[in-house]
Amino acid sequence: MNCRFWVGLMVTWIISLSSPATEVHVAVAANFTKPLEQLKQEFEKISKHTVIVSSGSSGQLYSQIKNGAPYEILLSADRERPEKLVTEGEAVADSLFTYAIGKLVLWSKQAHLVDKEGKILSTGQFQHLAIANPKTAPYGTAAKQVMKN
Repeated sequence: MNCRFWVGLMVTWIISLSSPATEVHVAVAANFTKPLEQLKQEFEKISKHTVIVSSGSSGQLYSQIKNGAPYEILLSADRERPEKLVTEGEAVADSLFTYAIGKLVLWSKQAHLVDKEGKILSTGQFQHLAIANPKTAPYGTAAKQVMKN
């Protein structure tokens, strides 16, 4: 989807807020931080709002919200935590929707090490492998599942 769609969506979110705040606090999963920075710039050009961005893992952001962090918007990397916030009375049920669908990528600076099937993972012929924290980040959990299988 294009940037105008997302800016329009953010405008809709802000208009739906009960407070005419000049600052909008957005919690965003780390995997969507860069796109949100672009959206922030566009949104701030067309609105009277300043977007304050806090990024981290979905689990960290969930904990912050549960402990009173003043976010108006949560862009989570999973559905689990936003659904828990709704169930626990911390979020508006009708506001839940999927804003993006991601996929895992196996990447290396040395392109010859990576193939579509990820065979390198079963050979043990690599020195380092980095994944997101499976305890707090959905992509970490997914990466761990892929490696187990």
